[in-house]
Amino acid sequence: MFGMVPFGLRNNASKRKESLERIMDYMFEQPLGPLSKVSSVFSSFKVDVKDCGGSYEILAELPGINRENIVLDYDKNYLSITANRNEEHEEHDEDGKYICRERHTTKMERSFYIDDIDESKIKAELKEGILKVVLPKNSVEEIKKTIPIE
Repeated sequence: MFGMVPFGLRNNASKRKESLERIMDYMFEQPLGPLSKVSSVFSSFKVDVKDCGGSYEILAELPGINRENIVLDYDKNYLSITANRNEEHEEHDEDGKYICRERHTTKMERSFYIDDIDESKIKAELKEGILKVVLPKNSVEEIKKTIPIE
């Protein structure tokens, strides 16, 4: 009796395996995977940090986010960028009654440790979805000092 399978059961298992393989192939053939839309909700925004000699420059990609929904803080040598996105989608029937009304809120935050900054000269601007923050470094004056020997 070993190795015997009831009639038709082997075929069903084989078909299920093939359909599972097709599903897995489909999932991995997607450009960004099946969870690309879901993962983008949880991901943070992209940032470039450059050392420009006398200052640091931070470029943050925040497309579709208004200036009023961005908070920029510099506290205890940490620069924090917080962005909130609120989205609403409404669909009505002929009578103007809701068929569907969806709301979605996303909060994203990035923090960077950047010390030796002249806080009074930090500047930021938002243009075409790119937040540009310029953080001037404290000027370090090299003063030559002769130390007397006793």
